[in-house]
Amino acid sequence: MNTETKNAAPGAGELVAVHRGLRREARLLVTLVAATAPGDTVRARLLSNHFGDYRRSLLDCLDAQAAYLRPPLLARLDLDADLVLRSAQREDRVAATLAAAGSALPGWEAGAGEDARDGLTALLAEHRAVLLEHLAEEARALLPLAARHLSPYEWDALARHLAVSPGPALEDADRAERRALLARLPLPARLHWYAIGRARYARRMRAVRRTPRPAP
Repeated sequence: MNTETKNAAPGAGELVAVHRGLRREARLLVTLVAATAPGDTVRARLLSNHFGDYRRSLLDCLDAQAAYLRPPLLARLDLDADLVLRSAQREDRVAATLAAAGSALPGWEAGAGEDARDGLTALLAEHRAVLLEHLAEEARALLPLAARHLSPYEWDALARHLAVSPGPALEDADRAERRALLARLPLPARLHWYAIGRARYARRMRAVRRTPRPAP
């Protein structure tokens, strides 16, 4: 079992796996964009599409927490409510840095210029730093509160929302986390993942993460 899940609040394993995937992809985006050769518009377009997938996964996670995590906590907390409100403020910062990087993408994708690449890399690095701070504080303060105050039904509602696009979370998941995430999917979606989705996701990640050839 992953150490993060072992030490996580009971019932939060799926959320921990999703957060782990987001941290990994935020790191890789910085590295992969920075390594793109000037003028390589094909590569820039591929990474731009990958950023779109990452953005959707992150915003889905933030939306799930806003809908299923914070409201029941705020309804049941008094002195600790400020921890939940600060989490919402940090999420706003995460979303703002994500939007800034997204706004810089079209300019880089169009010509894959060196200056545009370096500017985008800096914005992605800033976004990653804000995201890591937010996720670390959630693990330290918010998830233990959720473990004490959320019902199994409420954890289930959150986890079902998070499992809609399971690929990034499954990638580094251990067997228990993988089983829990896939169990949240409706049977047709689970069968589709095994038959088509898993191989398609693996092919896409191989293309995204390939090592660029050095210039001659």
